[in-house]
Amino acid sequence: MSRTSNRRGQSVLRIIGGQWRGRKLGFTPAEGLRPTTDRVRETLFNWLAPDIHGARCLDLFAGSGALGLEALSRGAAHCDFVDNSAQVIRQLYEHLQVLDAVSRARLVQANALEFLRRPEKPWDIVFIDPPFGLGLAAPCCEHLQQPGMLSDNALVYVETATGEAPPQVPPRWQCHREKVAGGVAYRLYIVSAG
Repeated sequence: MSRTSNRRGQSVLRIIGGQWRGRKLGFTPAEGLRPTTDRVRETLFNWLAPDIHGARCLDLFAGSGALGLEALSRGAAHCDFVDNSAQVIRQLYEHLQVLDAVSRARLVQANALEFLRRPEKPWDIVFIDPPFGLGLAAPCCEHLQQPGMLSDNALVYVETATGEAPPQVPPRWQCHREKVAGGVAYRLYIVSAG
């Protein structure tokens, strides 16, 4: 797993690939925060390898920033990090400073669903990793189908608990890959143009 603890009671996130491979970043653990494991991230970013370079990304429910930071490390041009916790946003800003990547990111403290109601530049890759058991994945997917939210053939990653039903997704979304690891089910959708 990517999450270990250090002496100060912080958890540690390790970036597993790209320009910051092996870098360790501390973050304060919080209830419900479960960074995507190394194993799942490795599989996901193998799936994304042909598309990640130069991509414009969105990391909803950013938490530790594991997915967005990994995307930037592997060549994404930009990532918007969205989380409703001021502490999370502060920590992510500190990480981006350490990595000299502030100019490649935007940090937004907001409720994910409210954030998705605002017009934005289209994203190429979206990471949806909400707290489990609250039914948040499906409404996020629903908001993302609005015109102009996603680029043509965008990729949307959705992580849920294995006990949860797969989220209802818009008709233009095709499940490209899916896998289960431990208590996590994860899927990558391709959003067809039109």
